[in-house]
Formats: sequence, structure tokens, C-alpha cells
Amino acid sequence: MELIREHPVLEFRHGRLVKFTFEGREMEGFEGEPIAMALHANGIRVYRETPEMKRPRGFFCAIGKCSSCFMVVDGVPNVRTCITPLKEGMRIEVQRGKGKIKLNHEGDPK
Repeated sequence: MELIREHPVLEFRHGRLVKFTFEGREMEGFEGEPIAMALHANGIRVYRETPEMKRPRGFFCAIGKCSSCFMVVDGVPNVRTCITPLKEGMRIEVQRGKGKIKLNHEGDPK
């Protein structure tokens, strides 16, 4: 992971190291820190693909106001990864297009 280890002004305190998957690959990040931060530290720069033009988007505003960091997290699309805390075992995927919620046979989300 590529993280700033020391800074002349800021202090860093991390949660415990947890494992998560991105596109099926196991990675590590610090629990409680934004998903986008963990992805960035693991070298991931593309988080979603725009619906019409199929353009890549990644980390941009970091405050939850844009849609650049939308990803599919544990099967749920349109998760703002810049403000969503990382948890052990999360399954994170690139979002392609508007995102679709998988429904069971009765119409309820799985």
C-alpha cells in the first residue's frame, strides 16, 4: 500500500488492517477509512465508467458531492466510496453505467 507515513504537521492514526476484495482480488486497507482511500493506496485509480460515453472516473471531490467515486459495494451500486468507511470483507467492484440492483424472484433486493 502506498500511504503517507510521516508528515511535518499532520498525525496519522489508522484502524486495524482488514482485507477486502476489488474485482475479486484480495487487498488490504485500514478499517474505518474511506473505501476510496484504501483503493488509492492499492494503486486503483478507476472506480466507475460513465453510462453513455464509457469514460473512466476516479477519486475527485473526496467529500461526497460528485458521482466520480460511485462503485458497487457488496452488490449495492452507486455507493460514494469517498465517504463510505471500509469494513472487513467488503466486495468492491467497478461500476459500469448507472448501476443495477440485483433483485430476487419476488422483486426484493438480495
